[in-house]
Amino acid sequence: MKKNVLAKFSPFHFLMLLIAGIINAIGVTLFIAPVQLYDSGISGTSILLSQLTPDYLSLSFFLILLNIPLLLFGFKRQGAVFSIYAIFTVCVYSVAAWLITDVLPIDVSIASPLAGTDLFLCALFGGIISGVGSGLAIRYGGAMDGIEVVAVIFAKPLGLSVGTFVLIYNVLLYIICGIVMGSWILPLYSIVTYAAGSKTVDFIVDGLDSAKAAMIITTHPDEIARAVSEEFGTGLTIIDAHGFYSDTPKTVLYVVVNRFQTVKLKTLVKGVDANAYMAISPVADLLHGSKEEETA
Repeated sequence: MKKNVLAKFSPFHFLMLLIAGIINAIGVTLFIAPVQLYDSGISGTSILLSQLTPDYLSLSFFLILLNIPLLLFGFKRQGAVFSIYAIFTVCVYSVAAWLITDVLPIDVSIASPLAGTDLFLCALFGGIISGVGSGLAIRYGGAMDGIEVVAVIFAKPLGLSVGTFVLIYNVLLYIICGIVMGSWILPLYSIVTYAAGSKTVDFIVDGLDSAKAAMIITTHPDEIARAVSEEFGTGLTIIDAHGFYSDTPKTVLYVVVNRFQTVKLKTLVKGVDANAYMAISPVADLLHGSKEEETA
């Protein structure tokens, strides 16, 4: 492996991916799998296969068997750094799951050691905890599930978004689970797991304090810029513009604030120019020159 590729790897990222894999294993093995609920993606597929095959073909075995080929398949498209991070995370997840189910003195054969047989609690907390693990994996450059790589490669040729591709896969997975197991209760509760996990992933990846970008079209740019700068201590970008219908010159102000400042921003703008037009959108990352900042 070339030195410039090696230089891209971060020991801190490996540490966070190690923690992510362990957290995900805790959510799945202590809450989801013991009551025969199903996780999403390849993890859920592995749970189903482990239930239908002999005991020696465990959850950990199928996690490795299904995920690694998919991650290697996406090596060229995703790059060496992502692929190695993702494979490392999946291996940690698999080993941690094996330790919990087969080595540690924890009985996860018929019920969750923490939530018993309460399907709703298992679905909710299993989804949240595994979502924390998956979110951390994404945030630090890896992935917990090979289905995300497959989605990136095949979604566009099929005319789908990545999110839609993953959703369709999971819906089909839960339908198959219901048919194979002869019951729809567990697949329906698994949808709760999927929903809780998805929201948690969004929270971990985007953060509580995610940034918002505002584009303000106004005829009073100097007053608004001064008020916003004094209130938030931030800079703005001023862009000359022209109104199509009014055929009059206007000015666009571009500013980035955090989500808690948006209400105050609206109040400031309307206080100066009641006719101002403002569009606010989420910002995933900020890049200042050669320095990239996380928005959380």
